[in-house]
Amino acid sequence: MLRSVNIFLILLFSFLNTSCLSSIKLNNIESDSKPVSHVIFNTLLKKHVSVEGKVNYKGFITDKQKFDSYLDLLREGHPNDKNWSKDEQLTYWINAYNAFTIDLILQHYPVESILKIGGLIKIPGIASAWDIKFIDIEGHTYALNELEHEILRKEFNEPRIHFAIVCASVSCPNLRNEVYTSSKINEQLHDQSIKFVNDLSKNKIMINKVQLSKIFDWFKEDFTKTGSIIDFLNQYSTVKISTKAKTSFLDYNWNLNE
Repeated sequence: MLRSVNIFLILLFSFLNTSCLSSIKLNNIESDSKPVSHVIFNTLLKKHVSVEGKVNYKGFITDKQKFDSYLDLLREGHPNDKNWSKDEQLTYWINAYNAFTIDLILQHYPVESILKIGGLIKIPGIASAWDIKFIDIEGHTYALNELEHEILRKEFNEPRIHFAIVCASVSCPNLRNEVYTSSKINEQLHDQSIKFVNDLSKNKIMINKVQLSKIFDWFKEDFTKTGSIIDFLNQYSTVKISTKAKTSFLDYNWNLNE
């Protein structure tokens, strides 16, 4: 019993408190790069991702050369405050997270779940998929956890990113079959929020009872900075939820989103 509790605490620490393990100071990153083009990735997403967000990983393998050329663009241009607007930086990191997640899956494909990559529990020498430092951007090496917790969550104060970045799993938000762009980022995040909140396969919402994605549990602090979870949901839900609604969380399906 004690061993199970210890494993749970290790997992919880690894998954939710990555920001305590390292600190990325973006304003100290020296780079003269300018915003990169996401056109190649946009073409691939339209070709290999369905409207429902299902990913054709075999299709990405077929187009691996083109996909690698996009990853190279990401690697060669680190966002900076000198030449990039805040929205250009935000869209870069969202697209980068999704692209490098696809890349990680392709490196191990076929695989049933992203949990099969590395270890689920953070133990010295055994990294989870989110802790593997395989993302090299202008000499700075990152793990997916760092992109999410140290950059996207910490630098942008934008809870809707949780509906845009996709962890290659069924219960994740659907991968959008277009890239995020600085000119449409607010519109795209709003659309993703509406789709995710009202997706019956992710959340089950009624007036007096809500069964929510574990995302709302894991990242509660991001969604409750200006109100309750219900307040946040009511911005996007087609059902007006009572402030007294009973809240619970659904099991997460980590099977591959293909």
